Amino acid sequence: MSEPIAMDIEAIMRQLPHRYPFLLVDRVRECVPGERIVALKNVTYDEPFFTGHFPSRPVMPGVMLIEALAQTCGLLAFKTAGVVPNDHTRFYFVAIDKARFRKPVEPGDQVVLKATLLRSFKGIWKFQCVAEVDGAEVAAAEIMVAPETRGTEKPGEAQ
Repeated sequence: MSEPIAMDIEAIMRQLPHRYPFLLVDRVRECVPGERIVALKNVTYDEPFFTGHFPSRPVMPGVMLIEALAQTCGLLAFKTAGVVPNDHTRFYFVAIDKARFRKPVEPGDQVVLKATLLRSFKGIWKFQCVAEVDGAEVAAAEIMVAPETRGTEKPGEAQ
């Protein structure tokens, strides 16, 4: 069993290619490569999506919660594979199953993002994911990611 790893925003930015306003993971509390990860997203009123969703009652869009979970999966995948993203290697969000949204996420909430690696087969990584606020589930899904390996083909191979 690996020792848990914590990551601050600088370490996260070395692992994920996302940047403001689309970097949706603020901190990793615990990452056990090959097993699980627990990360945080602090939701503030000045998030760009709140301007239009919805001005009279700001609610974090469900797709943004799913993206935050997918980024959390990407962190776990990179740590498990021992790979740092570059111009030739990234993990892409390729599938979502069993997505459920249970409660709205609002400014001031701290979303705890949890992902558990279910399996990895032929480069496809499948995770069970849950987002929680104050210990209550706000969203859940099964997410799959796969690596892009541009530029790593052997001469003569098609991309």
